[in-house]
Amino acid sequence: MAEYDSEVAMVKEPADIHLRSVDLNLLTVFDAVMQMQNITRAATSLGMSQPAVSNAVARLKMMFNDELFVRSGRGIQPTLRARQLFGPVRQALQLVQNELPGSEFEPLTSSRVFSLSLCSPLDLRLGAKIINHVKLIAPQLNLQIKSYINNNIEHQLRYQDVEFVIGYSRFESTEFRSVALFDDELVLAVAQAHPRMTASLTPEQVLSEQHAVVSLESYGAFSKPYYIDEAMQRAVTQQCTDLYSVLNLVSQTEMVAIAPAWLVQQQAASLKIKAVPLCTASNKATCYLSWHESSERDKGHQWMKSVLTEAGNPG
Repeated sequence: MAEYDSEVAMVKEPADIHLRSVDLNLLTVFDAVMQMQNITRAATSLGMSQPAVSNAVARLKMMFNDELFVRSGRGIQPTLRARQLFGPVRQALQLVQNELPGSEFEPLTSSRVFSLSLCSPLDLRLGAKIINHVKLIAPQLNLQIKSYINNNIEHQLRYQDVEFVIGYSRFESTEFRSVALFDDELVLAVAQAHPRMTASLTPEQVLSEQHAVVSLESYGAFSKPYYIDEAMQRAVTQQCTDLYSVLNLVSQTEMVAIAPAWLVQQQAASLKIKAVPLCTASNKATCYLSWHESSERDKGHQWMKSVLTEAGNPG
């Protein structure tokens, strides 16, 4: 047993000595540089000089035995090792921050900026509701909403350019978290004067019509999940930039479109369109609230997540 204890001590001692020799302030520099991906902007956010931040980055490279950042244009890009470290480092810093005096998040007095991306057409359903709800309970808080999602959204979430996404799909990578908010019923939107539309359609009848969709090449496009099948793709005649444009086209032609029931109902009178039930098992679309795992220890983030979850409740 004594021999075993001696071996354990020999294993532990170098690690303990190494940790004691680490300047943990370097981790706050790492966090800032990862978010800004620019030494000058990181220095400004930290209240440090640019040479001081550059020196800290050099020490970080030695600490982790990795280049961590490489030059890219006027900025820098993190290496794979830096991306792997970012989540754990950020969570560790937030755990410490949460225990410091005055670290509680106070919605009534906070002027913090939160950023949110809403996938179309959910901006029409939830945008104003979220804004008014947040204004009521946190009047000084600044909420920035983008009504689109592009193919850079994972990068934006990872580095807090965007803190939350509300859309009809979840992210595949395990570094992202999500919660289901509600299910939307899907219908076939058609012009009220459409000559062939009845109260019930077979799948064959749906396929025989010309379809208008949100561009299937767009990242996170609403229509994409419903036109994976080749037969459905062959039915596509027109691709538009957003779902409202799709419905506007449907209202003036004999084209049809898959859309949420609430949106067709909302636009029925102004566009002269109607909803026809879809006779398929997949006539539901789940709406998700998503975020990056590195933000989960942040008390402000936790509060905003609960607010968005409440605001996204269809009840």
